[in-house]
Amino acid sequence: MKIIKVLGSGCAKCTKTADLIKQVAQEQGSAVSVEKETSPQIIMEYGVMSTPAVVIDDTLIHSGSVPQTSQIKEWLA
Repeated sequence: MKIIKVLGSGCAKCTKTADLIKQVAQEQGSAVSVEKETSPQIIMEYGVMSTPAVVIDDTLIHSGSVPQTSQIKEWLA
């Protein structure tokens, strides 16, 4: 199971990112745990300067925008 964290302030884009990841994972039958992280301290620990950001298994893989569905599919493959 992949552990996915969506880093951000809890804004609409952050919520959309988390919901989109959950939707794609369900469509693909991927086992994931999606968590929202709003702590500025934790966000800064990953070196994120713009949100939303996506961390999979403790590796920052995306930041600054809502990811495209095709990107999420690649991450979950």
